[in-house]
Amino acid sequence: MDVKARVLCAAVFAAVLTALVAVTVPAPASAATLTEVTNFGTNPSNLRMYLYVPDNVAPRPALVVAVHYCTGTGPAMYNGTQFDELANRYGYIVVYPSVTRSSQCFDVSSPQALRRDGGSDPVGIKSMIDHVRQRYAVDPTRIFATGISSGAMMTNVLLGLYPDVFSAGAAFSGVPFGCFATTNGSEWNSECANGQVTRTAQAWGDLVRNAYPGYTGPHPRMQTWHGTNDDTLRYPNFGEQIKQWTNLHGLSQTPTYTDTPQAGYTRTRYGGSGGTAPVEAISMQGVGHNLPVDAAQAIRFFGLDGSTPPTVPPTTPPTTPPTTPPTVPPTTPPPTTPPSAGACRVGYAVNAWNSGLTAEVTVTNTGATAVNGWALAFTLPAGQSVSSGWNATIAPTSGAVTARNVSYNAALAPGASVSFGFQATHTGNTGRPSAFTFNGATCTTT
Repeated sequence: MDVKARVLCAAVFAAVLTALVAVTVPAPASAATLTEVTNFGTNPSNLRMYLYVPDNVAPRPALVVAVHYCTGTGPAMYNGTQFDELANRYGYIVVYPSVTRSSQCFDVSSPQALRRDGGSDPVGIKSMIDHVRQRYAVDPTRIFATGISSGAMMTNVLLGLYPDVFSAGAAFSGVPFGCFATTNGSEWNSECANGQVTRTAQAWGDLVRNAYPGYTGPHPRMQTWHGTNDDTLRYPNFGEQIKQWTNLHGLSQTPTYTDTPQAGYTRTRYGGSGGTAPVEAISMQGVGHNLPVDAAQAIRFFGLDGSTPPTVPPTTPPTTPPTTPPTVPPTTPPPTTPPSAGACRVGYAVNAWNSGLTAEVTVTNTGATAVNGWALAFTLPAGQSVSSGWNATIAPTSGAVTARNVSYNAALAPGASVSFGFQATHTGNTGRPSAFTFNGATCTTT
């Protein structure tokens, strides 16, 4: 393995450690364990297969393929990310492929790997999926892939080769399908790694289409994450992935919607403004190759956080996107309809570790009047500071804060609930706020 490959391996080894400080979810006590499966089918590159089935598997479970980084293994991916913990909550099954070649990198370079059913790692991973489907009542419309670095590159490859198998993917620090192609047996493509391989959107799309000639069906949705300071798989690969997947969906490269889910993060959506848009891309300012892996946001994009993926986001945004989508959270509060006094209820669950925590907040409109636009105000305990959030904009980051609705969850009918969450750092106090007001009205708490 050459120097650049070793750099990749060394760089992504720390990704699993970084993932430990990403969003963590509370997991119920579980007897489920990671199990190795042998003799799972055609396996030309001698991959190993690890399977996680939660105790409370759904009747028609989804299947997530979680693909490790260079120097990693399936068990390392299992231990270092939260896909299994989220499976305990949502009832899906997880497959963790594991490389046995010396580099412990996935083959995303060879001609065999870049042709449907051509051989190498993609064929072995497809066999793992078939094996699980033969033994569990997997919903064939809810099969997904996700991965870090080498695994992110494989996520692009799997979705490109098997668009009839996968519904969506989430790639953390990857490159487009075909970018790493080589013909000399090398696993490493320096030009691609350095961000020097650029093509038109049409050319990127054609690489995928030519890998599965004759296919005329839909292509999977894609979520891609990349740090602007990535010096292993450089940042231009982020834009090239956007070109490829917007082209495959027949979309413009102009975002339908842009926002800032947290400081330094720019999220763009293409072909839709909601959480299950055809293409979603998150650019992380100042972040290197070992980016935080937000498993919860990948599962949200897959539509597995409590419901089958809808054709529109669960809370139904406007049927047409705004003519000038916001690029930053609004600087003035949106108009709100106040509920009657006491007509709200808040549930607040904390999961803490070392110097970090996550909070899941559920607000219920217990009044008789619909709410149009909402703002939940509360005071964080001393020492807590919000670092990221989802399904709401939260400002400031500490002290007396206000969480406001985003575009797709402003309306709240009588009896309806809305959930949002955030990740925060703490200095030892992991308590919860003592009081909440919802559009100015005091809420009861659970």
